[in-house]
Amino acid sequence: MRKLVIASNNSGKLREIGHLLEPLGLEVLPQSVFDISEADEPYCTFIENALAKARHASRCSDLPALADDSGICVNALNGQPGIHSARYAGEPKSDERNNQKLIEALTHQSDHNAHYYCVMVLVRHVDDPQPIIADGSWHGQIIPQPRGNGGFGYDPHFYLPELGMTSAELPLEQKNKISHRSQALIRLVESIKQEMVK
Repeated sequence: MRKLVIASNNSGKLREIGHLLEPLGLEVLPQSVFDISEADEPYCTFIENALAKARHASRCSDLPALADDSGICVNALNGQPGIHSARYAGEPKSDERNNQKLIEALTHQSDHNAHYYCVMVLVRHVDDPQPIIADGSWHGQIIPQPRGNGGFGYDPHFYLPELGMTSAELPLEQKNKISHRSQALIRLVESIKQEMVK
């Protein structure tokens, strides 16, 4: 494995993934280099959607492909928004409307515990029967008033009691060390390293 396509057009995500994969000496390419369209995500689980995105990017590029699927899961809402996190309030995608809908849904709930979840999938080729899979969770609470200007999505409302701040208040470097996505990616990198030395 010399080259790897990332099944994403999100510049922040591409930077974060590229940085953590750097020590492996892989040439990391975004799917936009191959004019790959966004894959359909018709499934009800993060892992199935991530796998669909990875296979789509691999099929279109004829390269190994890495994809992730992530979202926020709220206890009192039976895990919602979950896989629908990006479009929780419908189209077009809007962080502001998503957050407003989430806060309204929790108005009469006493349990505001939630966690971000991310699953990463690497396929060596489109029909890979044993994809490398890693996941990560980041636990916190949803607060009604937004705090902080960093991050994106639900970050201004995602409060971390042990740190006394929201995800949007964290310095980016600190967030990238403890977030759900970095946890999943670190685990994935370890699996890739083990495979490379076999």
